Amino acid sequence: MDSNGISDLYASIFSGTTGLIAFVFYVLVVIGLWKVFTKAGYPGILAIIPIVNVVFLVKIAGMSGWWALLYLVPVVGWILGIIVAFKLGERFGKGGVFSFFLLFLFPYIGYLILGFGESRYSKA
Repeated sequence: MDSNGISDLYASIFSGTTGLIAFVFYVLVVIGLWKVFTKAGYPGILAIIPIVNVVFLVKIAGMSGWWALLYLVPVVGWILGIIVAFKLGERFGKGGVFSFFLLFLFPYIGYLILGFGESRYSKA
């Protein structure tokens, strides 16, 4: 096998592994969001639908669902993600450190903690 064939083999293995890891993280987020949606009074199945889950997550955070459109704007989407994480954490009685690290940076952990943990959702 020549060096080009080996690099192609490594590239194909790496891309398949990366896709599998991304899929596992997506499934973890969906499981956590399902429970978060259920606690907030929304059907959990909405967590599976990619764009719809963002709209309802923004609504659970206490904002209008239309704010979800701002996720499409590159820099504004990151800022909105931080704001939604803080507001969502506040709704579940969590502090700023939890919200930033576990809802914004590591949502696959944070949503599982919110969904399966003791925290309760409050609209106020």
